[in-house]
Amino acid sequence: MGNSCLTLVFFRIKMIDNLENPVSISKTDFYGLKPVLSMLLISVVYLLFSAYLVGFRSDQVLLVVLTNAFYFFSEATRKFITAFSIFIVYWILFDYMKAFPNYNYNTVHIKSLYDLEKSVFGIHTGTSFITPNEYWIQHQNSFLDVMSGLFYLTWIPLPLSLAGYLFFKNRMQFFYFAFTFLLVNMIGFVIYYLYPAAPPWYSQQYGFEFIANTRGNTAGLARFDAFFNVGIFKSIYEKSSNVFAAMPSLHSSYPLIALYYAIRSKVSWSLALVIGITMPGIWFAAVYTSHHYVLDVLAGITCAIIGIIIVNFIALRRSGRQQQHS
Repeated sequence: MGNSCLTLVFFRIKMIDNLENPVSISKTDFYGLKPVLSMLLISVVYLLFSAYLVGFRSDQVLLVVLTNAFYFFSEATRKFITAFSIFIVYWILFDYMKAFPNYNYNTVHIKSLYDLEKSVFGIHTGTSFITPNEYWIQHQNSFLDVMSGLFYLTWIPLPLSLAGYLFFKNRMQFFYFAFTFLLVNMIGFVIYYLYPAAPPWYSQQYGFEFIANTRGNTAGLARFDAFFNVGIFKSIYEKSSNVFAAMPSLHSSYPLIALYYAIRSKVSWSLALVIGITMPGIWFAAVYTSHHYVLDVLAGITCAIIGIIIVNFIALRRSGRQQQHS
């Protein structure tokens, strides 16, 4: 399966490569019946299917409008949005998880995960024995609230910034990065369904009893919203696809993937430095805000490492076969 997926990725490279010296496409072909009808069909099917599965929302229309705008604006933007369709596929799959709650397929782990976290990373505070999340609830402050919120806000912009940089500077590394990103998410999604897990804030608010259809919660990030009198995280977490998908923490996976490809691709040192600083910041924020246990963070890191190893292995095998045929 991995080989076929990566083959598809490399096929796409051939389709949209050589941005610096593009083959000119006539306006008749660029705005021809085939591309117009294809995008129209894709857009309509996506909107109808989304409305059926998760309900109609304005952000779905925004995604369609932006995708079509990039696709028909110029040859360069068409190549750009075609390449970034890998990330669009991730976003759509993540959104569709709302239609298939993981707690319908396996038992949600609430107390067992809490007890395991405490047994491995528990902290003694006088006569109490508490989890790291509970420790930080007792030691929260405005500086950490703000910093944690700022770190958490980077989990999408930073990987996409790196992807944009690599798209223009190193097309091959861009596809390695994009495929790793998608693969790690697929690994994470599978674990979500095999091992549904409640986040720390759930047990803090509801105890250890399972309650279906629990709404998303900003948890500790609410303090960031309150500090600046905004509703940034409130609007994000109200749309949470699945509350019981805390293990692994994919928020913890993304900066590690980004840092690996930033170093491997020898990108701007300033971008690599920002990613390197943000990575442990996101890991800390995940625990500080009670969105994840330390175990969730470690699982996310493990998923990232596994994804990187798999993509490198497939790429090496493909390179070896090419050398044999050359």
